[in-house]
Amino acid sequence: MLEKLKEIERRYTELEECLSAPEVYGDADRLRQVNREMKELGPLVETFRAYCRAREDQEGALGLLSDPELKEMAQEELAAAKAEMERLEGELKLLLLPRDPNDEKNVVMEIRAGTGGEEAALFARDLFRMYTMYAESRGWHLEVVGENETELGGVKEISFLVEGQGAWSRLKFESGVHRVQRVPVTESSGRIQTSAATVAVLPEAEEVEFTIDPKDLQIDTYRSSGAGGQHVNKTESAIRITHLPTGLVVECQDERSQYKNKDKAMKVLRSRLYEAERDKQEAAIADQRRSQVGSGDRSERIRTYNFPQNRVTDHRLTGETKNFNIDAVINGALDPLIDALVLEDQAEKLRAGAEE
Repeated sequence: MLEKLKEIERRYTELEECLSAPEVYGDADRLRQVNREMKELGPLVETFRAYCRAREDQEGALGLLSDPELKEMAQEELAAAKAEMERLEGELKLLLLPRDPNDEKNVVMEIRAGTGGEEAALFARDLFRMYTMYAESRGWHLEVVGENETELGGVKEISFLVEGQGAWSRLKFESGVHRVQRVPVTESSGRIQTSAATVAVLPEAEEVEFTIDPKDLQIDTYRSSGAGGQHVNKTESAIRITHLPTGLVVECQDERSQYKNKDKAMKVLRSRLYEAERDKQEAAIADQRRSQVGSGDRSERIRTYNFPQNRVTDHRLTGETKNFNIDAVINGALDPLIDALVLEDQAEKLRAGAEE
C-alpha cells in the first residue's frame, strides 16, 4: 500500500509542476483536466503526508526511549504517534477504495406507484416530497420532467432531475422498492395497509458520453394537461420524443416553453439510453439494478416506512443502525440514513478487498 501511495504522491507533484508549464497554462482543456485530477488525488495525498509525519514522530519517540530523563515523555509521544498512524491508515484504506466514476454526476430519478392502488400513488407523492426537501437541504436543484397524477393528489409515476455536487454519490442508494405501512386516508375502518413504490436512480449522461443521431428521433408536440384532463395551457408546448431504434418514449409537459420541455426530455432520454448501454456492457450491474428495483411488489423492499411504530427501517443495514425516526426521514433528513449506507458500502468493499 505504501508503494502505491508514494506513486500517487509523485503523480500529484508532477501535476503541481504542470500547472506552471506554458503548454498547460495556455490550454484551457488541459488545465481543466489537470485541476480535476489534482482534486481527485488531493485528499489521498494530504492524508498520506500526515501519515508520514506521524511515522516520523514515532521514529523520533523511539530514539528518545533510551534516555532515562526523556523516557516518560517519549512513551507518551510514541503512543500518540501510533494511535494517529492507525487512524490515518484506516482513512487511507477508505480513500484507496475504487471510486464510482459517476459519483459527481447529476441524477435522473423515477418514482412509480407499486402495489396498493391509490395509497401507493399517495406514498409515491410522499417520496417525491421527501427527495425534494432533501435536495433543498443539500443545496441541489430539482426539476420535474413529467408526472402522471391521480384524482386524489397521488402520482402513478413521476420523473425528475437532481443537479448538484455529489448527487449520485448520495442518491444511488435510493434505488429499489420502498414499502409503507400506515392507515390510508382512503381507509374508513382504520386498518393498517401495506403499499409500495419503486425508485430508480440513473446517472445523468453527458452529451460527450452518449451521442444520439437526430435521424433516430421522432418528436411530437401536444397540449399539456393536468389531472382530470384539464388543460394547463392552450399551446402545444408538451413534447413527446420517441427513440426509433429502441422504441423508448419520453414525455415532458412540465414547462410552458416547448424548448424547455424538449431540453428536459432529451436529458432523460440520453440518461435512459446511456443506462441501457451500460447494462449491455456490464451485465453484473444490470442484474444488481433489476434485483434492487424488482417488480414493485411489497415483499421486495429495501426500506419500510412504518408510521404506527414511528420508524423507518432500511433492510440493507443491521442492528440498531437500521432504524430511523420516520418524521425526520419523511421530511427530508436523509443524511444519517445515507451515511449509514455509505459506511456499510465501504465496509463491504474493504471485506471484498481483504478476501482477494
